[in-house]
Amino acid sequence: MRTSEARMRTVSSPAAMRRLSARWRARGLSVGFVPTMGALHRGHLSLVERARAENDRVVVSVFVNPTQFGPQEDFSRYPRPFRRDASLCRKAGADALYHPAPGVMYPPGFSTFVEIPDLSAPLCGRSRPGHFRGVATVVLKLLNQVSPDRLYLGEKDFQQLTVLRRMVRDLDLPVAVRGCRIHRERDGLAMSSRNAYLTPQERALAPRLRAALGLCAAAARRGSAPAAALGAGRRALRAIPGVRLEYLELVDPETLQPVRRLRGKMRLLTALRIGRTRLIDNIAIKV
Repeated sequence: MRTSEARMRTVSSPAAMRRLSARWRARGLSVGFVPTMGALHRGHLSLVERARAENDRVVVSVFVNPTQFGPQEDFSRYPRPFRRDASLCRKAGADALYHPAPGVMYPPGFSTFVEIPDLSAPLCGRSRPGHFRGVATVVLKLLNQVSPDRLYLGEKDFQQLTVLRRMVRDLDLPVAVRGCRIHRERDGLAMSSRNAYLTPQERALAPRLRAALGLCAAAARRGSAPAAALGAGRRALRAIPGVRLEYLELVDPETLQPVRRLRGKMRLLTALRIGRTRLIDNIAIKV
């Protein structure tokens, strides 16, 4: 796979990224791509490592995308430790770090967006209108610039993964989407860049969050009706001090529509707030 030829390159313009990818492709090399907003953690690095194992070259993008943040969301305070991110990417085996500026990605007069309405509207879409439009648009632009063979996405952002799979399918994009398992802290909290916002007191609630989801998942696997399983999970989550539940739903993993019968593959998804921090998580269930 990787030769001793290259150190990691840092690229900041779409034209330079296209030239680099074209040189690799002219040599018959495969390219894996990991899009991120930076503030990297172990979950991100696991995507880089999988891409490293399956491709000749690996590109990681670090771009805090303004179009996926709402007016009252955390765009301005989202962590941007670029030097640390670059060091982590280098150690994980990335060949290129793509770091475009917002003005390059969205030049004056930009007005074209990608929408997948049926998958974007439920779940997180109810409280974050326009979020998945921003995600789909920036990922399509990045795919056009990087031209990868494979795209690596984490399953923690399961709705995002489902939206992007549909976009790739519907637009006949020549890239294979690889969904990668959730990485968790030792106490069960799903790894997220936003975990850094939690106070020590809020962070201590993580085992109870995981236990509440496990309670709901166990009830579903025992064959409880969807309403009963979800009711048990919602009560357990709302009993945790400081937690505000946005949703807890059992859905079909392809359509994201609520399941009526507990049969086959399902996904238990939740979004909640602890203090000022919004967290999401999910569990795969098979009955």
